[in-house]
Amino acid sequence: MRVAFAGLGVMGYPMAGYLARAGHDLTVFNRTTAKADAWCAEFGGASAATPGDAARGAEIVFSCVGNDDDVRDVLLGSDGVLAAIPGGGIIVDHTTASATIAREIATLAAGKSVGFLDAPVSGGQAGAESGQLTVMVGGESEVFHRAAPVIQSYAKAITHIGPVGSGQLAKMVNQICIAGIVQGLAEGLHFAKKAGLDPAIVIESISKGAAQSWQMENRWQTMVNDEFDFGFAVDWMRKDLAIALQEADANGATLEMTQLVDHFYAEVQTLGGQRWDTSSLIARLK
Repeated sequence: MRVAFAGLGVMGYPMAGYLARAGHDLTVFNRTTAKADAWCAEFGGASAATPGDAARGAEIVFSCVGNDDDVRDVLLGSDGVLAAIPGGGIIVDHTTASATIAREIATLAAGKSVGFLDAPVSGGQAGAESGQLTVMVGGESEVFHRAAPVIQSYAKAITHIGPVGSGQLAKMVNQICIAGIVQGLAEGLHFAKKAGLDPAIVIESISKGAAQSWQMENRWQTMVNDEFDFGFAVDWMRKDLAIALQEADANGATLEMTQLVDHFYAEVQTLGGQRWDTSSLIARLK
């Protein structure tokens, strides 16, 4: 298919690469043009000066940027995607953003006969680079089924959650759960060391039971070794938790643990850990 990708950050760069490897005719846009040039040198394809130029003639346009304001700029600006994508096209936004912006864009897109899917991902930079992302999708079923085979290029699991906004809401659930799991693992490892236990032996034992988690499998050793210079940054996690807490204020959900862990991440930031992996929660306990 003829597709476009706007946003070549740590996630978008490899995701767009998988689309190119799958044989799609791809045009990319990135605000830092040197990044787009590097991508084209590695994968081929073409780069565009604006999101609109990238979207012109595309059947599907993917975006993966930073926050709601970035989404508005790239998709709704005067030289944005929606101003140029043909009728009958589809916009797939992989940004972790609010459900509100997803619904706003979907309404505007529908006015131009353009489909829209909010499709945040889980799996981090490693998942993007290995093509093993989990994708949570909100939008109309017909639009989802048209886009899913293309999304499959970089995903291990794609789930249609429900109407527009549902993908973003599901991603909020994902981040809420991760926050609690990482804090529990941090406290458990901290307790083990204070109690004079060998963390490796403890993890070998409890990882075979109900305490097992992806975070335990992949992060316990780096947490014990104070290695945090990788993975999903604390700054981005706080951005995501802020979105979830704002949504909870609107829908009446009680997120006591999430509020507490968000405060703990703020403490990690004061330690200089803005770009540390989210597993750095253990640093504040030391």
